[in-house]
Amino acid sequence: MTAVPGISHAGKLPPPTADQAALATRLRAHVEAIASTPHNIEHPEELEQSAAYIEGVLSRIGYKVQRQLFGADGQIVRNIEVVIEPTLPTAQTLVIGAHYDSAGLAPGANDNGSGTAGVIELARQLADLRGKARYRIRLVLFVNEEPPYFQTPLMGSLVYAKRLKQSGERVIGMMSLETMGFYSDRAHSQHYPTPLDMLYPDKGDFIAFAGTVSSRSFVRKTIGSFRARAPFPSVGGAAPAFIQGIDWSDHWSFGQVGIPALMITDTAPFRYPHYHTAADTPDKVNYERLARVVTGLERVIRDWR
Repeated sequence: MTAVPGISHAGKLPPPTADQAALATRLRAHVEAIASTPHNIEHPEELEQSAAYIEGVLSRIGYKVQRQLFGADGQIVRNIEVVIEPTLPTAQTLVIGAHYDSAGLAPGANDNGSGTAGVIELARQLADLRGKARYRIRLVLFVNEEPPYFQTPLMGSLVYAKRLKQSGERVIGMMSLETMGFYSDRAHSQHYPTPLDMLYPDKGDFIAFAGTVSSRSFVRKTIGSFRARAPFPSVGGAAPAFIQGIDWSDHWSFGQVGIPALMITDTAPFRYPHYHTAADTPDKVNYERLARVVTGLERVIRDWR
């Protein structure tokens, strides 16, 4: 389950490129705009402001923004989607997604402003593929991932995954960008649920690719591609869903409808000390390292075979 292809980058990171420095600046701007205050169904005005910002940026990049509206506890909320259409209309689909709501009173800068910003910038970087891609790329920002909707019928990604499955579209898999911006070079800064603590490094300087056992092939292919294209530390593997944290994101929803899916994460509460707290603010995110991960994911998506 824990065996994955490729070799993780080790040692000093190469200097950031000019493009990565510019990307880090844009990522910071997105996180500050989306996730400086709590934004969820208990804070509807702030949730709407975050959604409107996401839609505005994607529209300015040149996308036609599509809304998936649904009701939750007397409110109308929405998933937000843009699509990179392939050369052939019969091509398969790859979904890249992240949730944009925050938990409770947390501003949600890392969880999940970092993942949301990553999806926005992947949309920007991949825009040249519109009408020319080998497969259809659906970039989606989900609402209602956090409690009280987590793993319920009103979880935004589950609403989306069910409709996608019903459409009959052939889906390669789904990548969930989840809490991706906190890193530490300090020993013992990384923790795991048992028994994973016996298998992985204790320094929280890596990005993790994780999925349940049913998505093992998809996990292996994704991390192998990342390691071949991104000089950044990585770990990965598949494990049963009863292992704590393995299905704690929107990839769970796609697994419910039989679509291979994985989570790309800094491991959230197993590393990040401000998880689901009021201290999850934009200053806690390492935008330079987040930019390196997003750059690597762009290469993975472009070169997917």
